[in-house]
Amino acid sequence: MCGIIGYTGKRQASPIMLSGLKRLEYRGYDSSGMAVIHDGKIDVIKSEGKIKKLEEKTDGGKKPIGTVGIGHTRWATHGVPSDVNSHPHVSRDGDFAIVHNGIIENFAALKSELMRLGYTFKSDTDSEVIAQLLCHLFKGDAVKAIRELLKKIKGSYSIGILCAKTPDRLYAVRKDNPLVIGLGKGENFIASDFAAAIEHTHDFVLLGEGEIAELSADSVRYYDADLNLIEKDSYTVDWDISRAEKSGYPHFMLKEIYEQPKAITDTIRPRIQNGNIDLDGIDFKKSYLDSLIGVDIVGCGSAYHAGIVGKHFIEKHCRLPVNCELASEYIYSDPITGSNRLTVIISQSGETADTLAALRLAKKKGSRTLAIVNVVQSAIAREADDVLYTHAGPEIAVATTKGYTTQVAALYLLGIKLAGILGTEEGKRLSELTTELSLLPEKISEQLKDEYVGSIKTLAKKYSNHHCVFFIGRGTDYAASLEGALKLKEISYVHAEAYAAGELKHGTISLIETGTLTLALVTQSALFHKMESNIQAVSSRHGTVLAVASKANSKISSDADGMICIPECDDDVSPVLTAVVLQLFAYYVAAKRDCDIDQPRNLAKSVTVE
Repeated sequence: MCGIIGYTGKRQASPIMLSGLKRLEYRGYDSSGMAVIHDGKIDVIKSEGKIKKLEEKTDGGKKPIGTVGIGHTRWATHGVPSDVNSHPHVSRDGDFAIVHNGIIENFAALKSELMRLGYTFKSDTDSEVIAQLLCHLFKGDAVKAIRELLKKIKGSYSIGILCAKTPDRLYAVRKDNPLVIGLGKGENFIASDFAAAIEHTHDFVLLGEGEIAELSADSVRYYDADLNLIEKDSYTVDWDISRAEKSGYPHFMLKEIYEQPKAITDTIRPRIQNGNIDLDGIDFKKSYLDSLIGVDIVGCGSAYHAGIVGKHFIEKHCRLPVNCELASEYIYSDPITGSNRLTVIISQSGETADTLAALRLAKKKGSRTLAIVNVVQSAIAREADDVLYTHAGPEIAVATTKGYTTQVAALYLLGIKLAGILGTEEGKRLSELTTELSLLPEKISEQLKDEYVGSIKTLAKKYSNHHCVFFIGRGTDYAASLEGALKLKEISYVHAEAYAAGELKHGTISLIETGTLTLALVTQSALFHKMESNIQAVSSRHGTVLAVASKANSKISSDADGMICIPECDDDVSPVLTAVVLQLFAYYVAAKRDCDIDQPRNLAKSVTVE
């Protein structure tokens, strides 16, 4: 959600920022712009719409001229998408330009106060208040003005700032929104995401809450809230830039689907040592686990769906009650938790606002927290008691694929580990599950062979004209159905809903009519006959059924209009293989419908505001 890039160095800033903004397109946006200091003045170019328009306005990044600048991709919150509401915003005297991610909660009061003092506003955004307030607070020292700014604004933010009075400097500050400092040779960067600057440096510093960074070409100074100079450690991000590029694929989403064998290998293989699970040294003592009365798994969107799969797995094998909660509901529900509950927090970015708030609430109430995240040193990773990284690598497409399946794999690792400590599952069964888990990358590779993908592509094209699709399943198949329906609606704009198959006769079946497409998931052998009955109920009402089944359940094809078989596997790990099928189906439906697959309308990759 929104993106920031800033540069100070010896090179021209505009082409560097334009390239960085292109790498941030995946976050979702509706306008973009950049500001550069030149000859003591701030030049701004911005545009509503895709970055291609900004590229045209800047002549491919040849202007504005200057070696210090900030750029932004905006996702509208306050004020409609327009050139005027686009960032950067400039103060009335032209001395300050700012870019901002987040929400200034008290902007209306601040705006009214400034207007009484004679300030005028050009935009409808909350962000412009920052620029005008800096103008009002500036007394010759930009860092001091920023400190005073932070005392007045309330909300969440990451902010990049230019000051014409210090033309060789770039400033940054953050609270509850991601922002990193990229360290180069004779140049330095600010960015809301590593991807924006990874082309130029792999060395980053994470700016802390309320800290101020002052960057020049040759140095970076960090200040705390009292303007004391502080030292910050840097760390290396080992993502290869090629992993953030399409590499010949038509879309990032398809590339990331094909990256799943490697992503899951990177998640599980280092943690399986001689048949045993090692969760990066996370210490779960049996006495602690025996004291637990339950586990809470908290996430949003696909992370929540991964949690539901994890709930089934952990309850079955660990015999611990598991409660799966949407983070946006958890934080307002006054949850009953404490030292006798383990809270598992799931987020691909590690910056999801609702999920971060849930983590903080759980910790405040005394619960031990374990984060499952992808992005190293993200806010959730830093604040959780324990962290399990998925190591999925950069995920650019808004609709998650490898992010989701690696989260499920991490939950499987957790479940097997806990079951082993608790003694709730026989050693032979845990060994079988560990083996099945380690074989998932190989089986996904089978699914990504041309013939297999081609069959899904053919079915997707056949059914791409449907405007409403239902997904049904039982047990973990219902959990997998939720994610399948979300994928289809996210990228193809087809109305898709998932239902527990047993609920069909409790209302949903009234929506089945001639031609209505239902994807039926049939991978759980113990529930085969129940699903057979559900499919027949849909077919008898002239609905169209496409089954996704395990080989053991392939005879369901006699009741369906079409079928896709997943590779043979243990029923307990089938949701990962089912997810690959449903990702490919959604992708090819969206492609046939000519949708913007990587950047679906109205969606953002990382939701950093409520």
